[in-house]
Amino acid sequence: MRKIIHKVFFAWDFDKEEKWLNELAAKGLSLIGVGLFRYEFEETLPGEYSYKLELLEKNINHPESQQYLAFLEETGAEHVGSWIRWAYLRKKRSEGEFELFSDNASRAKHLVRILTLIGVIGALNLLAFFYNLTIFFIFHNSVSLFSLLNLLLALLFTFGFIRLWRKRKKLKTEQSLFE
Repeated sequence: MRKIIHKVFFAWDFDKEEKWLNELAAKGLSLIGVGLFRYEFEETLPGEYSYKLELLEKNINHPESQQYLAFLEETGAEHVGSWIRWAYLRKKRSEGEFELFSDNASRAKHLVRILTLIGVIGALNLLAFFYNLTIFFIFHNSVSLFSLLNLLLALLFTFGFIRLWRKRKKLKTEQSLFE
């Protein structure tokens, strides 16, 4: 039986999304497809799969990404689906531990990719807000709902950026302790 669940996760909460997917897999619902806030599951044996998410460096169709995913499949991982550059991966628990990153440096590098994405989206929304604000002062138009939405999104992405930045800083600190 297939089941579709709609749920919202932000890029900075990818670890919570992973945890949620693994909790559902432990109950016998395994992810088989993904879209914008949409997850498709099928019933499998409880705990059969372990899930990981990764923001790839390039678009999913780029040859480098395809080569990387082929490499992961050689290690027993399966590419379940993707959304933009996010890859949803799973591996049978019977095949052992499923880790994408071998050390804190590679984890931090992944966080930098996410920080870059969040920073660009947040900055674009802030830029759009200031553009609309400038139009308001020059032409004395009313402030549009769209400009307020841009401001809210910029603030939301700033919040996410700060959370992820702190996480990266903690990883860097731990890494320097072990050097």
